[in-house]
Amino acid sequence: MDTSKRTWQKGRGALSAPAGRFESVVTESIDDGWGNLDEPVPALETTVGVDRARSVIAWNESPDVPFDRSINPYRGCEHGCIYCFARPSHAWYGLSPGQDFETQLFYKQDAARLLEEEIRSPTYEPAPITLGANTDPYQPIERSYRVTRGLLEVLAEYRHPVSIITKGSLVERDLDVLQELARCNAVSVMVSLTSMDAGLKRLLEPRAAAPARRLRTIERLSDAGIPVGTLIAPVIPALTDHELEHLLQAAADAGVRSAGYVLLRLPHEVEPLFTEWLRAHYPDRADRILNHLRDAHGGNCYDASFGHRMRGSGAWADLLRRRFGVACRRAGIDPSRRINLSSEDFRRPPRPGDQTELF
Repeated sequence: MDTSKRTWQKGRGALSAPAGRFESVVTESIDDGWGNLDEPVPALETTVGVDRARSVIAWNESPDVPFDRSINPYRGCEHGCIYCFARPSHAWYGLSPGQDFETQLFYKQDAARLLEEEIRSPTYEPAPITLGANTDPYQPIERSYRVTRGLLEVLAEYRHPVSIITKGSLVERDLDVLQELARCNAVSVMVSLTSMDAGLKRLLEPRAAAPARRLRTIERLSDAGIPVGTLIAPVIPALTDHELEHLLQAAADAGVRSAGYVLLRLPHEVEPLFTEWLRAHYPDRADRILNHLRDAHGGNCYDASFGHRMRGSGAWADLLRRRFGVACRRAGIDPSRRINLSSEDFRRPPRPGDQTELF
């Protein structure tokens, strides 16, 4: 069956499943006279496979992010956010960055064991690890597979600093481990906010936590003594940018200590997927949104250059930057403040078979 022309289904973000950029064969739907194009499309089901990774820590040298290492417990993400910049990663596995990305998922079965092996190396130097740099570590399948929970338990045993980025309320389940890490100043959580419009959220981020639910998560984390911030991401011109000030004030009222923002990013296959989504759900403003993005990226909808890809440039991007600073200060948030984590308490607990110390 040609999957490139699937139609939108409730609870899913992408409208179609186009082939990835590495595929040599592309299929196309045609009407052969038997009426197949008019038949109902079966509901998309989530499948989960094993990612047999040989290591879990991913390293980067990007000047745009404040960390040099991260772990993604899952490939693909059931939240189904249409704008997700991680969608193109599914193309490496012969899967579509469209609907396959949010329905054909993979979990790292041995993640906790592999992490322990890596950080027990005598040459390993501890520094904050980020969970959720690409896909959300608290997407719905984490309830069953508990990969993120296993990673946090290892990190807590070693008192290793970790930062978490999520839009899932399931992070509250792990308050016990997070509080253990917080006692060593070794944890922070960034809860991403996009819009307070529940109707827009259902189309934009179909299986992520509701906006009000995320604010309650921020409040619970803050009340439990967990350093928590917010990431207004992505900011979408002419669709969500008008909510910037309201989102920052709501987050501040819930207890955030820091804040950041990211302009919508549309790398590789994300651009046509997002454009398709826009023209289906918001046809009256699609051109305006895309034109704002082009103004911020030198005539293209996206520019991946370091120092540019997260914020853009030009008049509209500069105005957004100033608005963010003013809104932070009005909400009582220092826009330059970062939650700094410590590695001072890092330790390698003794294990059977370790070489004993010589006296």
